[in-house]
Amino acid sequence: MTALEPDWPAPPNVRALTTLRGAAHNQEISRYFGPVRVVEMRQVHGISVVDAGLQRDTAEADACFSRSPGAACRVVTADCLPMLICNRQGTEVAAVHAGWRGLAAGVLENALDCLHSPGSELLVWLGPAISRKHFEVGEEVRAAFLEGAPDGLKTRLEAGFEVRGGRYLADLYGIARARLEWAGISHIYGGQHCTFAEAERFCSWRRDREEGRMHSVIAFF
Repeated sequence: MTALEPDWPAPPNVRALTTLRGAAHNQEISRYFGPVRVVEMRQVHGISVVDAGLQRDTAEADACFSRSPGAACRVVTADCLPMLICNRQGTEVAAVHAGWRGLAAGVLENALDCLHSPGSELLVWLGPAISRKHFEVGEEVRAAFLEGAPDGLKTRLEAGFEVRGGRYLADLYGIARARLEWAGISHIYGGQHCTFAEAERFCSWRRDREEGRMHSVIAFF
């Protein structure tokens, strides 16, 4: 098995997958999607979003969206959280690279702002990321999420951090769910994997300190 397909009720014209460790990524994408143009991004843990249907050159961005059939959105990860998004009508899709820096700074919200569909019409799949058990962070990470957050959201974000000694275990999945639900999205799927623990299937920077990455891709046709 060289790819993981989301288990979600996406419309039939939407295709999505995450390639696994050791896969020939571009070959797997071509085999699964057929003729498709994949946006190229240089990810910098920022909050910029590009339109995959319009972007022709490599962009410095950490999220992309598409309202163009056959124009695919892609993010690459190896512990950070990939989020794939589509609407119920199958007319727009997005992909978000959500490491803690980008997620805290608002890359998810920026991507959602680029979509025309309301939150009630969106489906989100949380792809493979590092789990709370293996994601130890410092106080600066917790502070980055809590600073400026509304009280209701802050309470939920605080629940995403478990004290361990003088540091914290951070739940990327839980934090992402809190941000999504605060944005009015309730149809959220995935979030059950751990890149660090599932060594045979997933790349993990924290585990291996290697350059391997998984590719999470979504498009509609």
